[in-house]
Amino acid sequence: MNTPQQNKESIWQVVFQIPEGRVASYGQIAQQAGLPKAARLVGNTLRNLPDGTSLPWHRVVNSQGKISHPFDSASYRTQKQRLLSEGIVFNKETIDRNQFAW
Repeated sequence: MNTPQQNKESIWQVVFQIPEGRVASYGQIAQQAGLPKAARLVGNTLRNLPDGTSLPWHRVVNSQGKISHPFDSASYRTQKQRLLSEGIVFNKETIDRNQFAW
């Protein structure tokens, strides 16, 4: 059984691998980190990243291809701007995961 720190590090390792211009879902990250059904743990882990992290947290979206932060919050705007700068295209507030999925 993994410790909470090992779970966190597994999640970080998977998120670090998401290439620029691609997105992954919380559930996908959990699965690849060996933590099936732990999508909420992925969200909590990313929510608690240290300031100034270089981890590409912005490439993780929900299963509907949407940003999970409250619409028009500062964190929402930051994540959307980072994704747009990588060439991710939004249709209203949704990303076409077929086109941009990792």
